[in-house]
Amino acid sequence: GINIGPVHKKDVMKASTMLERDPQYAVILAFDVKIERDSQELADSLGVRIFSAEIIYHLFDAFTKYREDYKKQKQDEFKHIAVFPCKLRILPQFIFNSRDPIVMGVTVEAGVLRTGTPVCVPSKGFVDIGIVTGIEINHKSVDSAKKGQEICVKIEPIPGDAPKMYGRHFEAVDIIVSKITRQSIDALKNWFRDEMQKSDWQLIMELKKTFEII
Repeated sequence: GINIGPVHKKDVMKASTMLERDPQYAVILAFDVKIERDSQELADSLGVRIFSAEIIYHLFDAFTKYREDYKKQKQDEFKHIAVFPCKLRILPQFIFNSRDPIVMGVTVEAGVLRTGTPVCVPSKGFVDIGIVTGIEINHKSVDSAKKGQEICVKIEPIPGDAPKMYGRHFEAVDIIVSKITRQSIDALKNWFRDEMQKSDWQLIMELKKTFEII
């Protein structure tokens, strides 16, 4: 919405309708106008942000920074829910520890693997083999690995679950994938879209069919 003149309470009420739809846009950009005191108090009580400046570029910069900070806050909030899609192929000649933690060499066949990713084996009844807590490339720890890279991963049991064992619960012929959910896909769409490639979304579509996610 657009208005001319001081910021009134009705402007705040109009902006507040965005709180339920998309809170990052529950804002008022006040360029070189007065903000009534009762309007500011109402905005504070409702959670509407009012940005005020006499120079348009300052107003733009303030709002841009606010959105960047908002996105970072949401990424921190949803980082444990967002699961990036990946598909891993086991390198059977590089099994360093078969159980608790599993330490093995794998090739990233598709997508991106990040530390903190829960992984499972669809071909063995979707058995959850744990959470990737470490990734190494050439003996150097990294936070992520992408398609085509050969890496060493450490997979620790999910808290409360019995540890799974390579050679018993899954084998070299089995493909390991990240365990995605409807919630994790939504988190990627809403807050991590910039970090996803077209091929990652294609893998999401493939995994959705695998996990029968609607």
